[in-house]
Amino acid sequence: MLKDSLLLIVSMLFIVSMLSMLSDKLRISYPIFLVIAGLGISLIPGIPRIQLDPDIVFIIFLPPLLYSAAWTTSWHDFWRLRRPIGLLAFGLVLCTSLTVAYFSHFLIPDFSLALGFLLGGIISPPDAVAATSVLQNLRVPKRLVSILEGESLVNDASSLIVFRFAMAALLTGKFVFWRASVDFLLVVFMGILIGLAIACIAYAIYRWLPTTPSIDTAISLICPYLMYIVAEHFHYSGVLAVVSGGLFLSYRSHDILSYDSRLQSRSVWNVLVFLLNGVVFILIGLQLHTVVHGLGEYSLHAAIWYGLAISLLTIVVRILWVYPGTYMPRLISKGIRTREPRPGPKLVFLTGWSGMRGVVSLASALAIPLTLPGGDAFPHRNLILFITFCVILSTLVVQGLTLPLIIRLLKIEVVENKKEQRLALRLELANTVVGHMNTHYPEESGAAEAFSRLKARYERMAAITEKQLEEGEDRDSPGFLLKYRQLLLDLVAIQRQELGRMRRENKYSDEILQDKETELDLEEARYRR
Repeated sequence: MLKDSLLLIVSMLFIVSMLSMLSDKLRISYPIFLVIAGLGISLIPGIPRIQLDPDIVFIIFLPPLLYSAAWTTSWHDFWRLRRPIGLLAFGLVLCTSLTVAYFSHFLIPDFSLALGFLLGGIISPPDAVAATSVLQNLRVPKRLVSILEGESLVNDASSLIVFRFAMAALLTGKFVFWRASVDFLLVVFMGILIGLAIACIAYAIYRWLPTTPSIDTAISLICPYLMYIVAEHFHYSGVLAVVSGGLFLSYRSHDILSYDSRLQSRSVWNVLVFLLNGVVFILIGLQLHTVVHGLGEYSLHAAIWYGLAISLLTIVVRILWVYPGTYMPRLISKGIRTREPRPGPKLVFLTGWSGMRGVVSLASALAIPLTLPGGDAFPHRNLILFITFCVILSTLVVQGLTLPLIIRLLKIEVVENKKEQRLALRLELANTVVGHMNTHYPEESGAAEAFSRLKARYERMAAITEKQLEEGEDRDSPGFLLKYRQLLLDLVAIQRQELGRMRRENKYSDEILQDKETELDLEEARYRR
């Protein structure tokens, strides 16, 4: 049994890797492609039926994926954009839950308002992984990406809290608004506090204990699980615990991690996140057979109608929300109009169109119990699961596939000053190096040839960079720069060939050859970046 399970897991990881390569060839975002592939695989006769366990998603998949997203999120951008992020992550989630509750109560026979709030809490949050993965290869403004990533980090917490309160109301038959409001604030505050407390402990370990790169990487893998499990154990928000702790440690990472710890951790996390993302999205597609066959007393035609209607509602509600959410604060506050540029309506629409749902919604639906406390079957459970599946497919596949087309049709221009920032950064660092050498090594810089050459190199770098900034363009033509970079890569390749010859002739020890190969790897990585 264990061998069969391991074979299934390894096979799925292999399939994910192969399908991801195919998605690159087809230029389709791999989360979308994996969901479609999972749908196709689920239709093949004889394929083993894989049922997604919500506990696996919430405990195994969710903490590291949220932690990775928080780690790569800029705290400065997150705090600077806290108003639009908060309006989407909390305001839109509550608005969507309320709208879906009343609409589903009106549309579906015998569908209570409490069940409507439960469904709304399930399908209201866009997915952090989906938003980041779909947008990473598209040319969109940095502000939009920061808002969507920040929203997707926080909205899982607000939606799961709505889900929890709706479930409690269904199971107990009681709901007190003021009590729910107090509990909401307590769940949010204590979740953040637990995440920050564990992050501070990790910070102290990183900062003052003699760790190694392997230990640092291991701690980074343990932290998200510890934050999530501790917070959930005390019935607080595990999502906010992971997000707050991840943001704190990311902000302080330059103080606590050495260069080799950062390199090793980044490599390990890139592989882990890639595999977890792939498995999550292909599992979504593989649920088709289970979801359809679980409808029971509902006809497939009626269930599809309910699913499409509610999917359309969630898309429309988001689009209608983002316009007043963007422009109303500007009308009210003069300070906002002064500090922030006015977002164009095209960019606002793109924000509304980028609300892709994902695995958290499906896991929440699967977490609904089969029976009520009295032993009766949970009402409309299978239908809620099917509608959730329809919303995920409609938003992730349809919106995700059409997003590049929408960007082209809207003709959204991306104005970036990355080149100027890179040049300014290079100039400032070069001047810092020259100043340091003049202060601490004045005699050596004038007498020793190696010191003088190094100083002249940075002085020349500063002069060239300053001239580029004054002219507003690169000093050298793009064709020259491409040829120069290709020359550098060719030289690395030639040295690798020579290392291979030396290894075959056993001219030097393997340890020395491996060290030199690592140097060439880092050198090539710098050139390719």
